Amino acid sequence: MCLVFLYLVFSMRYFVKTPWWLKKIYPSFTWNIKTNEKVVYLTFDDGPHEKATHYVLNELKRYNAKATFFCVGKNVSALPALYAQIIADGHTTGNHTHNHLNGWKTADAEYLNDVAKAAGYIDSSLFRPPYGRISFFQAKHIKATLKNDEAKVIMWDVLSGDFDKGITQEDCLQNVILNVKPGSIVVFHDSEKAYHHLAFCLPRTLEVLSSKGFQFKCLPNSGNRQRINNNEEKQAM
Repeated sequence: MCLVFLYLVFSMRYFVKTPWWLKKIYPSFTWNIKTNEKVVYLTFDDGPHEKATHYVLNELKRYNAKATFFCVGKNVSALPALYAQIIADGHTTGNHTHNHLNGWKTADAEYLNDVAKAAGYIDSSLFRPPYGRISFFQAKHIKATLKNDEAKVIMWDVLSGDFDKGITQEDCLQNVILNVKPGSIVVFHDSEKAYHHLAFCLPRTLEVLSSKGFQFKCLPNSGNRQRINNNEEKQAM
């Protein structure tokens, strides 16, 4: 019954602001970071992408902002130098499967094998399911699949909608700045599909939120080759 309900919920377009009751259904997932400080966690899905990811890195650098990139394994395989640049710039990365699979439409074994394949390119304790769709069984086995007891499923509480050609660039911007609060995890996409809206929204988001006193941090990752020594943030998650 619960899965039927979730299917009906996610068959809707999407939530810009994640409702409280959805967080209650998946309490083990990370939806936001508990903090009273004016900190925002920007995340970028589906890269790396030659054009979009370079653009994002340059914009983040202008504001001394850090972020987390949830990368698709096959894209990392195709663009290893760009992936290395993300890490060299002080950002963290997360696993977004190897082939951008929808967990609800993929057999559990196939899905987890795909996550494991991506882990061969992306050493991270952070996992985000493409489309936000993952079964309870798949989620339960993420730690074992990533071979990391600190692995976490990272969701979000603000979705920019940069992928949505049915909204304007200004709508995309307002989706973010009107819904962000301290500790928000915000989703953008460094992809071809989202680039038109992203190129408009990201610099303005950075400008507006910076003017309001927000800082931009990356989510801590306990991957073997990439560590963020911030005990307070780890405890908050």
